[in-house]
Amino acid sequence: MLAGAAAITFLKTDTFRKGFSKVMAGGIQLKNDAKEYFEILKEDAEDIKAEKDSKAKN
Repeated sequence: MLAGAAAITFLKTDTFRKGFSKVMAGGIQLKNDAKEYFEILKEDAEDIKAEKDSKAKN
């Protein structure tokens, strides 16, 4: 019970909040970067498929 109370006290500190905010911001940035990267990969794959289909028609 004492450990739980200590953990709650720690979670309420400004240091924890600032650190947690930085970690969350980093995670959100990583997610956005990954989303952008996979969108580029998807577009490239669609371009390759379109070129292949175009060559197959000729």
